[in-house]
Amino acid sequence: MTVITSNADLQALARRRVPRMFYDYADSGAYTESTYRENTSAFDNYRLRQRVAVNIEDRTLESEIVGRKITMPVALAPVGLTGMQHADGEIAAARAAEKFGVPYTLSTMSVCSIEEVAKNATKPFWFQLYVMRDRGFIEALIKRAHEANCEALVLTLDLQMLGQRHKDIKNGLSTPPKPTLANMINLAMKPRWSWNMLQTKNRSFGNIVGHVSGVDDMSSLSEWAASQFDLTLDWSSIDWVKSRWDRKLILKGINDVEDAKIAADIGADAIIVSNHGGRQLDGAPAPIDMLARIVDAVGDRIEVHMDSGIRTGQDVFKAIALGAKSTHIGRAYIYGLGAMGEAGVTKALEIMQKELDTTMALCGETDIKNVGKHNLLGH
Repeated sequence: MTVITSNADLQALARRRVPRMFYDYADSGAYTESTYRENTSAFDNYRLRQRVAVNIEDRTLESEIVGRKITMPVALAPVGLTGMQHADGEIAAARAAEKFGVPYTLSTMSVCSIEEVAKNATKPFWFQLYVMRDRGFIEALIKRAHEANCEALVLTLDLQMLGQRHKDIKNGLSTPPKPTLANMINLAMKPRWSWNMLQTKNRSFGNIVGHVSGVDDMSSLSEWAASQFDLTLDWSSIDWVKSRWDRKLILKGINDVEDAKIAADIGADAIIVSNHGGRQLDGAPAPIDMLARIVDAVGDRIEVHMDSGIRTGQDVFKAIALGAKSTHIGRAYIYGLGAMGEAGVTKALEIMQKELDTTMALCGETDIKNVGKHNLLGH
């Protein structure tokens, strides 16, 4: 039996258990993948100040973001096709997050629908929205999120067109998988995944299929989705969304100081400094390198969160030290989900919590809210 001590252990187990096309979907970046790699390696440039002879007996990681108290400054980011990493993956992830006391964000491109997740949750979750050309569908989607008691809308701004990910093209990524010889052989080698998928009816894009006129199967969905990402999306589109949403609004995909200033002016509740996990603009800077500049520019006016590249509790600590109010993790919990379902997501959160707590203590801090630049060398 594999002893799980780190996120890397969960990743290795997920690689063995999840079909290649879906593992690669999560574990890939755009073009050369240079930004995808640098998102994680950039954290190595920030060194911690070790402090000693400090009473660290009583410690707390509890935080508050957009009016919600959470166990630690971590939220589960929206990830498309989560339900293809493991059967009913969105439900499993939402349950794990709920029990742990951190927010879960459901993607527009989820396999399980908003309603399916809400039916299996006892507390509010968040919903991530893409603005598409079919504004009638988007308006209905916002209403569905409201009726499902979602407490925050996470509006993604950095996917007006899809960045090219070579692995997805080569794997013939689709939901359900295309029955190519290579894919069929690979699926045959994943009996645990296949058996679990046979037990659920959730095998398509639950928020879309059956909710858009003329989209009732995977073929028609592919044609619809290819033409739907809205190239005309601009800041006025956010006003359109705000007029239809009366709860917390978070803007995701901010990775530039000027954009952060505009987002703050618009009146959103929070921004997420992010480059979509290196899946969109290859060559963009790592968000950890942009974070302090953005916090300095707008941190007194709007909550600043961060995602992209966070794999460990130490990464979380460094982001908080640089001014982030919270962090959002994607691959870090997706590896756990692919490895062991709901239990794997819980394990990923437990590992991150222990790493964060240990790092904070050895830096001489007992309350995550007191962590700051003074905990980093040279800052």
